[in-house]
Amino acid sequence: MTATATSARSDLSELGRSETALRTFLHGLPGVDQVGAEQRAAQLGTRSIKTTAKAQAIDLAIRMVDLTTLEGADTPGKVRALAAKALRPDPADPSCPHVGAVCVYPAMVPYVAEVLRGSAVHLASVATSFPSGQAPLEIKLADVRAAVEAGADEIDMVINRGAFLAGRYQEVYDEIVATRSACGDAHLKVILETGELATYDNVRRASWLAMLAGGDFIKTSTGKVPVAATLPVTLVMLEAVRDFRAATGRQVGVKPAGGIKTTKDAIKYLVMVNETAGADWLDPDWFRFGASSLLNDLLMQRTKLTTGVYAGPDYFTLD
Repeated sequence: MTATATSARSDLSELGRSETALRTFLHGLPGVDQVGAEQRAAQLGTRSIKTTAKAQAIDLAIRMVDLTTLEGADTPGKVRALAAKALRPDPADPSCPHVGAVCVYPAMVPYVAEVLRGSAVHLASVATSFPSGQAPLEIKLADVRAAVEAGADEIDMVINRGAFLAGRYQEVYDEIVATRSACGDAHLKVILETGELATYDNVRRASWLAMLAGGDFIKTSTGKVPVAATLPVTLVMLEAVRDFRAATGRQVGVKPAGGIKTTKDAIKYLVMVNETAGADWLDPDWFRFGASSLLNDLLMQRTKLTTGVYAGPDYFTLD
């Protein structure tokens, strides 16, 4: 890290000591050009790639999937089956890579841990009163500690959007710091719920706030509101992590989640990552997809490229 970056990081670390300092910094960030962001995202979405590159992109996208089930009807048997699929997405093809992680509710973590133990697949759990974020802090932190103790090595927390939108930035910052501490060695993904933030400026501010407070990833959505991940929102977040690394020397990951269903969609996001943040983020350690149905389409397209025969959705388990 350069001396300049070290100095900048030190200066930024002082922001969390004061509501006024946080507000001044966040509202001093450059405004997002809505038209420009949407046009840029649309333009990047038109890029085409050749067959060989497409095959590589599909395998990379598979490795970036956080295979997710967050339903009230989840059972131990269901999440064990999901974990088995995470390890061997295509049982008929051992060359198919494993996914990035399995993401479940805290109560389901022990059952997933049984299957994933000793593997390279991460175990993620939503916590902090997912999806609303509306609970006392001590309950949120207990949720996190329980998930980590049960075997989760990644925690997906959700910010209190009510506090953020009311301008109580210090409250949101302090909750993220406390959650980061409760995670211990587990990585922390901070869910912004961008569909409720109303503006791209708010997305940029929330992204910086989450990174300043120690988040390892910033994530678009819970998948529980009508508007989830979009290309323009993800563009704003990628610009934020790029600029944050330039200012501090610390790299933070990005996870769009919700509504990404096809291989074509996934490739659009990968192109955007490369063109906006750079090749350093084209790695499961720094970019993930929060999705389940996406994996099946990736597997179908992969089979078509490798065998020349299109396998229908009934060839793969439905999630």
